[in-house]
Amino acid sequence: MKQLNETMLGIAVALAALAGLVDAIAFLSLGGFFASFMSGNSTRLAIGAAGNWQEAGIAASLILAFLGGVIGGTLLGRRMGARRKAVTLGAVAALIALAALIAHPGDLFPALLLAMAMGAVNTLFERDGEVAVGLTYMTGTLVRLGQTLARWIDRDPDTAIDDWMRHLMLWAGFLGGGLTGVGLYWRIDLHALWLAVVTAAALGWWLWPRAKGPVRPEPDALPKVDDASSD
Repeated sequence: MKQLNETMLGIAVALAALAGLVDAIAFLSLGGFFASFMSGNSTRLAIGAAGNWQEAGIAASLILAFLGGVIGGTLLGRRMGARRKAVTLGAVAALIALAALIAHPGDLFPALLLAMAMGAVNTLFERDGEVAVGLTYMTGTLVRLGQTLARWIDRDPDTAIDDWMRHLMLWAGFLGGGLTGVGLYWRIDLHALWLAVVTAAALGWWLWPRAKGPVRPEPDALPKVDDASSD
């Protein structure tokens, strides 16, 4: 997070908001399952495995779809080089749009498409093939917020107020997206997903002409963060 410039930080916050919106809508539609929070689905899988195999199957399917999205997003990014963020966001927008077109409350297949999209979102900021900024899960973000706050309170000379504010902004973005998703879901049902489609498409469109460099695998100018993917 420290190495993100203001533009990339804004994009990361917007994507966290997108993830919060999609996750809230999926949760309400499926009655307690998630499109982006795989720790929650893993807990549902464990509980379902104790006797409710239908719920276990839903949770397992969402986890596999999310994993498939991560794999697909990573492979796509490796082939697109400098334009990988824009192309991946286009794929994310397409997956969410397909889900919105066929979605009905309680249907699993559209939710699987949403989980795939959220998996792909997490490949947008990476270094050396690993996640540098987690966008769809906030437990790790809150841990890093607490750590940087503790160092700032302790007057660590290497920690500034901007360090913990960045983590706070990412969490606030996710929360704001979730609140928006809940409000829109109660008013326009699953049509609320179109806001996520527009957001992903607009970000991809904005990034496309600004991508510089050859179309080949290149790492982002971000440090590798070993614990950034923990949720």
